[in-house]
Amino acid sequence: MEVLRPGLEPIDLDTWFQKNCDPGIMRFLVDELRLTPEELAVEHEIWREFTARETPHFYPGFLEALAAYKVRGGRVAVVSHSESHIIMGHYRGAGGALGVVPDLVFGWDLEPDQRKPNPYPVHETIRELRLDPSEVLVVDDLKPGIDMAQAAGVDAAAAGWAHDISSIREFMRQTCVVCFATVQEFADFILR
Repeated sequence: MEVLRPGLEPIDLDTWFQKNCDPGIMRFLVDELRLTPEELAVEHEIWREFTARETPHFYPGFLEALAAYKVRGGRVAVVSHSESHIIMGHYRGAGGALGVVPDLVFGWDLEPDQRKPNPYPVHETIRELRLDPSEVLVVDDLKPGIDMAQAAGVDAAAAGWAHDISSIREFMRQTCVVCFATVQEFADFILR
């Protein structure tokens, strides 16, 4: 925001999670911050450069859980606000030694009407991986991912290890088939 809204006091991390949860990142940027299409392009470039430069740390045990899941025949699709090739690079860099590379990635490089919360990524995952909807579980930490799962008619689970915000936690409890408080709970569930 120091580039696009230099006089605006930044929001704290919990508020950032809440805004990403509801109304969602685009509505927050457009409706609340009133970014113009030109400013959105600048914001996207700032985000793209940052995500290309910085490899995030995966939560301890997460990649190991996915590796064990894939060994058992599990399939993994990632839907993110980052671009697909950047996400794949992060997984190859951090999870490559474990053999953890997603089968499919749906990133921000998709058309706006194909990004979450639109069900397109779930429908494409079902089609491309030849899955039955009953075999799909969307795991997300925020409302747009849960909305995407519901719109696609598949189950959703809460990745509750990412933050501890009561309003988001309550929404997840009301809408998800299961809420994982820790990565270990997630691992136990997918590996049972």
